[in-house]
Amino acid sequence: MINIEGVNKKRGANLSKKNVSNIKVLLYAEWFKYISISGVGRAVMHQIKALEDNNISYTTNYNDDFDMVHINTVGPKSYLLAKKSKKAGKKVIIHAHTTDEDFRDSFVGSNLVSKLFKRWLIIIYNLADHLLTPTPFSKKILLGYGLNANIECISNGIDLDYFKKDIAFGQEFRKKYGFSEEDKIILSVGLTIYRKGIFDFIELAKRLPQYKFAWCGHVNPILLPSDVKKILKNHPENVYFLGYVEKEMMRGAYNGSDLFILLSHVETEGIVILEALAAKRKLLVRDIGAYEGWLVDGVNCHMGKENNEFEEKIVKILNGELADLTDKGYEVVEERAIKKIGEKLINIYQKTLNK
Repeated sequence: MINIEGVNKKRGANLSKKNVSNIKVLLYAEWFKYISISGVGRAVMHQIKALEDNNISYTTNYNDDFDMVHINTVGPKSYLLAKKSKKAGKKVIIHAHTTDEDFRDSFVGSNLVSKLFKRWLIIIYNLADHLLTPTPFSKKILLGYGLNANIECISNGIDLDYFKKDIAFGQEFRKKYGFSEEDKIILSVGLTIYRKGIFDFIELAKRLPQYKFAWCGHVNPILLPSDVKKILKNHPENVYFLGYVEKEMMRGAYNGSDLFILLSHVETEGIVILEALAAKRKLLVRDIGAYEGWLVDGVNCHMGKENNEFEEKIVKILNGELADLTDKGYEVVEERAIKKIGEKLINIYQKTLNK
């Protein structure tokens, strides 16, 4: 695991040229040790690889010298760093991975403090010279906040050299977790919270006992509401909560499953969808705004709105009665390969420098 506060890739800087190839960027993520397994943590790792692939100088240590800061979190240290950087005349880019909408229905008390959290997001996001967000849907949400910053969409990207189709990975996964070659495995990945669709996942497993339902992801039970704790303790025998799965084995989880489903009620993008598509998994997702413009039902994935529709499509997909759209799904992630995202990111850095 990369120490996000300790990496320093050095290059010479010449600010007078105002060219991104001559500066050093601070990539900052508060509490990285705790968020490294989350979508935000993956996004930061993708940014690191994107800058390395494009030969851009960066550091992840805020005590180093830097010329521009790219902030990925919304905690108090992130706020203070943005304020300090602006005071020093440095450009500030903030990556809006978080909205009030995806904060709700997550942890204990999240709905109670939702309005305060939204106010905080507006304060910190307004410090940005350039605000980045993964999808047009999340941009639309942020525009609704009345923010002053320039807002631009850029996918979190996917490492196609790492997440790929490989039968051996899948066989290793099934062996490790005790699944047979004959088992039909339906996989989902994410925090075990309401927003991610955990209740619907359990309900579908009850309706479809002929399949194995595997969930990768974990949340400290202290943070979970009582109703979520209850279903995690009392679930059908065909549900397997695998907890946190190491990145190397996640390749096996995707390849070892027969269908990937994501039943989230709200997303900003969904990096796990990109990982599943990269492994050429069949995909079924809830039809929500985050996928508008890049995921299309019946074209590169299958979609549903509620459990009756999910149940019907799961059976038809696994029985081969619905089209296999994995090749079209792979075209989606090809456009979001880290190298291409890195090029877009550099263009945004350049625009920000020249504002």
